[in-house]
Amino acid sequence: MYRKEIEGFIDSHRDEMIEDICTLCRINSEKMPYVEGKPYGEGPFQALQAALNMAEGYGFTIRNYDNYVGTADLNDKERQLDILAHLDVVPAGDGWTETKPFEPVVKDGKLFGRGTADDKGPAVAALYAMRAVKELGIPLNKNVRLILGTDEECGSSDIVNYYDKEDEAPMTFSPDAEFPVINIEKGRLEGHFHASFQASEAMPRLVKAEAGIKANVVPGKARAVVEGVDLKTLEAAAEAVEKETGISFVLEGDLPVMTVTAQGEGAHASTPQEGKNALTGLLVYLTRLPLAECPQMNMVKNLLKLFPHGDTCGKAAGISMEDQLSGNLTLAFSMLTVGADGLEGVFDSRCPICATEESVLGVIKQAMADHGLTLENDSMIPPHHVDGNSHFVKTLLSVYEDYTGLEGSCQATGGGTYVHSLKNGVAYGAALPGTDNRMHGADEFAVVDELVLSAKIFAQVIVELCSR
Repeated sequence: MYRKEIEGFIDSHRDEMIEDICTLCRINSEKMPYVEGKPYGEGPFQALQAALNMAEGYGFTIRNYDNYVGTADLNDKERQLDILAHLDVVPAGDGWTETKPFEPVVKDGKLFGRGTADDKGPAVAALYAMRAVKELGIPLNKNVRLILGTDEECGSSDIVNYYDKEDEAPMTFSPDAEFPVINIEKGRLEGHFHASFQASEAMPRLVKAEAGIKANVVPGKARAVVEGVDLKTLEAAAEAVEKETGISFVLEGDLPVMTVTAQGEGAHASTPQEGKNALTGLLVYLTRLPLAECPQMNMVKNLLKLFPHGDTCGKAAGISMEDQLSGNLTLAFSMLTVGADGLEGVFDSRCPICATEESVLGVIKQAMADHGLTLENDSMIPPHHVDGNSHFVKTLLSVYEDYTGLEGSCQATGGGTYVHSLKNGVAYGAALPGTDNRMHGADEFAVVDELVLSAKIFAQVIVELCSR
């Protein structure tokens, strides 16, 4: 229904849509310090203003929720569908080669620039889907609202603020992942723990150790300073542990004090099996050195018992589990600081829909207590699951199949989106399966044809869900 008209409209506005995306992507909208009236700083504020002006120019009714969130309504009827996107971005970072981060450019059918894929490109694709339906005069019985947030990358406090004021629509999708449909988002336990112990000056000794930059990143590097171990022993241990773990070691300094840098491979904490954890590799190395027995080293050994190198499913901690729909639990030991008389650490566990606070939080809290560690968490984020057989999800899959010729199926992810806490919210697009958009990395891009296709799919979904 209306497919030919939708495709014709989107194709005829292809260049205009890409230029609108570029307009938003030229704005550095990473989170900045609070400014009065601008809760996430100047960049997100400017991006929101530009997007709302764009939507208003196309005839939509807009509303600004104190610069936390902006909305664009297709009509004034009862809301049936929300499309939930975001305009903030992660920091640009280094290593860009195709263009500067905030100077979007099209090369070989790809639109490069920070935000092109995550999530300004998909947001504008959704706006053009609404525009197609509106300007084609396709009759609807219900309303669709585009919700534009500005803090998705740093905690989603914007959406919390919005839903304090507004009810959920009966159906919501976020174009902030990939097709076909992600209807399951695993729960999360970001475990913060600590331990105190008596300092020791016994030699040889571990002076300090540190690893990790963020809770949700498998550390690619970890460092320790040791004192009183001869170079031959240090080198022999490095060679043996590298063969065993795949983690390499660099030794620097002047005896008797040496810095040991473990080099692995970083990964997102939701897929720790794709990385090589330098932190757990470093713990293996430290326990192989002839360091004096002391409370500090006993605690390091306990950490390795709970988080052994290569254990990315929480088996040693007693929380390994899986189910047919969402797969297995994952665990990444992501941050650690060890000093003379104490340590602090963080792990990140993504939990399948069979998980409960009792079976995950309760079990690992007790396991850590048994090893002299205190887990500070009293709660965890529960898993999110929308019925894959619902009319909503089946419609999304059907439209996807019709427009792509690809098989549609529900997927689970260890990552999280805006819809995690919504009763009937899923992730839907805007990348096709197998497309690596380099989200959060250098040279982020969106495939132009995929953005155009997404706009067509979103428009058809609006028609299917809001015209009956």
